[in-house]
Amino acid sequence: MCELLGMSANVPTDICFSFAGLMQRGGGTGPHKDGWGIAFYEGKGVRCFHDPNPSVDSRIANLVKEHPIKSHVVVSHIRQANVGKVTLENTHPFQRELWGYTWTFAHNGQLDKALFNKQLSYYQPVGTTDSEFAFCWMLGEIRKQFPKRPDNLSELSAFIQTLAEELRELGVFNMLLSESTALFAFCGSKLSWITRCAPFGEASLTDCDMTVDFMKETTPDDIVTVIATVPLTENENWNIINPGQLVTFVKGLPT
Repeated sequence: MCELLGMSANVPTDICFSFAGLMQRGGGTGPHKDGWGIAFYEGKGVRCFHDPNPSVDSRIANLVKEHPIKSHVVVSHIRQANVGKVTLENTHPFQRELWGYTWTFAHNGQLDKALFNKQLSYYQPVGTTDSEFAFCWMLGEIRKQFPKRPDNLSELSAFIQTLAEELRELGVFNMLLSESTALFAFCGSKLSWITRCAPFGEASLTDCDMTVDFMKETTPDDIVTVIATVPLTENENWNIINPGQLVTFVKGLPT
């Protein structure tokens, strides 16, 4: 299956360290060689990179790893194709507009063909993956339930969890979803997270020989949470999200 990577931070932060570990799994230390993508929110704007080639050999991925793009919210994905050919249009994360915000979605897992019996209301897929179809259905349901952006984030989170649980009944459904301020992380089978804050220490990647001393890279007020399908570091204690649980992160903290 695919793997997910997300970040929520209270200050503009780069994800170079974590992405360096993830990209190795895209055809190097892992089998996820069927494309990759990453989205960086800058205010309401989104800077995106997609490539249907393996991330471990991608010059674009190497650029992302080396270039410290600062963001409050990041959504990334490496793909092991199940449904849909290996093409650019089938490469996550996918995006659509709602309430004047760009929503970004990435999915890990495979859903039953019964998914395609669901009625799509406002959004149509460009590619042929079950993931993009599920995203179009989910965002359409959110739009029907909330024609205007709700003031209550908890109410929105609860509704998103209901939709995610409905999709989980059709197979494996792990998800990252954001509209620029909140990062919704739903665990259907496997997802974990770690929050780094003062006092900061060293972290070492599992998939390549890289160690960072975050004390030298941060200020005492920084709060950064990284979400991943499988923990990316070997010397930190990651939190495991329970199957069926949605965790919503805002400015680096779970709400």
